[in-house]
Amino acid sequence: MSTTEQATELIPDTVARQIVLPEGHRDNDALFAAYSWLRENNPLGRAVVEGYDPLWLVSKHADIMEIERQPEIFTSAGGEDKGSVNPILANQAGDEFTKSINNGSLRILETLTYLDPPEHTEIKDIALDWFRPQNLSQWESVIRDLAKAAVARLLETDGRIDFVKDFALQYPLHVIMSLFGVPESDEPRMMSLTQEFFGTADPDAAREDVEQLTPDAAAKQWVATIQDFYAYFEALLQDRRKSPRDDLATVISLARDANGEYYPNETAYGYFIAIATAGHDTTSSTLAGGMLELGRNPEQLERVRNDLSLVPHLVNESLRWASPVKHFMRTATQDYTLRGREIHAGDRFMLLYQSGNRDAEANPNPDSFDPTRRPNKHIAFGYGPHMCIGQHLAKLELRVMLEELLPHVKSITLTGDTRFIQTNFVGGLKNMPVAIEFDR
Repeated sequence: MSTTEQATELIPDTVARQIVLPEGHRDNDALFAAYSWLRENNPLGRAVVEGYDPLWLVSKHADIMEIERQPEIFTSAGGEDKGSVNPILANQAGDEFTKSINNGSLRILETLTYLDPPEHTEIKDIALDWFRPQNLSQWESVIRDLAKAAVARLLETDGRIDFVKDFALQYPLHVIMSLFGVPESDEPRMMSLTQEFFGTADPDAAREDVEQLTPDAAAKQWVATIQDFYAYFEALLQDRRKSPRDDLATVISLARDANGEYYPNETAYGYFIAIATAGHDTTSSTLAGGMLELGRNPEQLERVRNDLSLVPHLVNESLRWASPVKHFMRTATQDYTLRGREIHAGDRFMLLYQSGNRDAEANPNPDSFDPTRRPNKHIAFGYGPHMCIGQHLAKLELRVMLEELLPHVKSITLTGDTRFIQTNFVGGLKNMPVAIEFDR
């Protein structure tokens, strides 16, 4: 490859740092401007940022899907060399710390994100049937009762609230904990852990027992929070094996491998953690993001409020707009050509789902929030084998809540500045001060 060809691959440092570094995600407008620059000027380019491995930044919807549908070529977890790569972007110091305490492996958590087929397929099958729409339909009445109770509590206020902290974070967590069958009194502990888990680059979510100024601080917090999750879920696991119930925790706890033996406890822990975190935080981010845009577009609020058949489309548009999972990493197992670029085995890719969901080639007028958008080709849940197992539950939670909430909402007025989660892994509103006018 000539020097000129190599130069065209490189992404300008300002753009690369905006996307790769967690602090670049403090400014949502600048972040989405960087995504737009990539799509228009260098949709598959190389980012070289000090302290990180060189990365291909994948900004186009079609390229993300091409990578996602080929796990044998673009591995999440290292392929045959299990645990050799991290499916979540960390700096080099963080990865070295993880390997130093985990026998040289980056597979710090026994969950689907860290697995490749066929192992991924086997573990996913543990709870796949439970998460199918046919099974979830029997839980809709339970979820609707939880939504009604949450709305009733909201209507008791004067409507001047922080919608994220006082409402959007609470309801999805209550749903997940109810499906697990754990006591409501444990929810504050789960709330704290989920915020620590996703807030590894966010000073507001820092643990007191982790020195935040070190290069590996995020990895240390991640590991410490996982261990706290393990301690909590061990009691849940043993309880369900001793006294099974009709709940999701029992399905996971009683799962057995091909030899009829229980899967290792860490497999159950991994499931519990993934559901408690991704099933909670990302759903709350989508709910808050969608409601914020309805507040900014009162004619859309009125339209959906008067026609609740639009709610499923509002859910999909909120998912596209919020794109709460910002990235996952993939690593090439062989040479490949993608968008005219020569890819080599070992090259790493950062799949930018937020950018892909704003790609005009997939979704026309992508910078307009449109709750009537059809078709909606969002990839907020990923694509291919790693497509989120809980997507139908998330959509059910969101649909039910919006059906219960919107008939009571006459207007939403932002009363202060919003802030966003400061991490390049997951994203969403940290706060949303609003005044809601109710139709009681």
